[in-house]
Amino acid sequence: MKNKVQAVGFYQHLPIYNHDSLVDLQVPQPTVGKHDLLVKVAGVSVNPVDVGVRQSGNSKPLVNPKIIGWDAVGQVIQTGSEVNLFSVGDRVWYAGDFTRSGSNAQEQLVDERIVGRAPKNLSIQQAAAIPLVGLTAYEVLFEKMKINKINNDNKTILIINGAGGVGSIAIQLAKLAGLKVIATASKPQAIEWVKQLGADYVVNHHEDLVTQIRQLGYHFVDYILNLNNLDAHWNEIAQLIKPDGTVGATTENRHLIDLQKLTKKRVTFVWEWMYSKSYYQTIDLVSQHDILNELAQLYENEKLQPIDTIHYAPINAANMKKAHANVEAGTMIGKVVLTGWE
Repeated sequence: MKNKVQAVGFYQHLPIYNHDSLVDLQVPQPTVGKHDLLVKVAGVSVNPVDVGVRQSGNSKPLVNPKIIGWDAVGQVIQTGSEVNLFSVGDRVWYAGDFTRSGSNAQEQLVDERIVGRAPKNLSIQQAAAIPLVGLTAYEVLFEKMKINKINNDNKTILIINGAGGVGSIAIQLAKLAGLKVIATASKPQAIEWVKQLGADYVVNHHEDLVTQIRQLGYHFVDYILNLNNLDAHWNEIAQLIKPDGTVGATTENRHLIDLQKLTKKRVTFVWEWMYSKSYYQTIDLVSQHDILNELAQLYENEKLQPIDTIHYAPINAANMKKAHANVEAGTMIGKVVLTGWE
């Protein structure tokens, strides 16, 4: 009989304030596949995707509990027969796979090709906050928007929702690439946060962005990265983007967006979904391993700042509910993380 491990999950899609929205579980230890690492999870963080998956679905109870969670940092305790990137004992971090059981468990299986070595100089709390948002920011900026990693001295990027998790990393990566960064934030604490991360200018996304940015002296910007409420900002994006510029987005629209607004400017529009590579098993799957290692090196070289801001311990249903409530509030600055097991 397999050993049991602790986990947090749910049997029904319920509001977070419901007693059964998240529950403590005992589940069988997973069986390792050929490319798998079995990781003893030490820390996790909660992202909007966690909240979205928990909320979505009908109210009919599930036969088996669903364990979600993507960000994780931990130690490899077993490897599959074809694993060659890691060994037992390695400290790793990753953002997981949308199609598999999640990181809100003491032990989790993850394909080695989407795993990186965790930075030696980051704590569990600091490391757990990074993988999903780090991969998202890196992929959208450098793979999808095709921004050069160097020599962008005369180019400008507008990052809408700069204080969230992805924005917090995107600001830093854009600055390292030499871009002039305009970030949006509204509350005083969020404004201070994005400035501390390196934003050159801050504008309020609750006010007219076109007016604010043109008052800064920029008629157009070279790149726009939208990380929140694409519907609300689409007309502003279309006005502000430079001819031959690039617009990237990570959040889905609820209404049809009019791409014809970009036609005369020959603007490129791209989507980013960090799970695409593992979801479709693309040939460049291992690139996430490389990106996570590159981010680890940037942290070890003290080129990037940690972004964890709220901490809970241990990892259990009660604390996970608090973390989900934090994210659901829509006012997160940085990331919320949970560490340790009872």
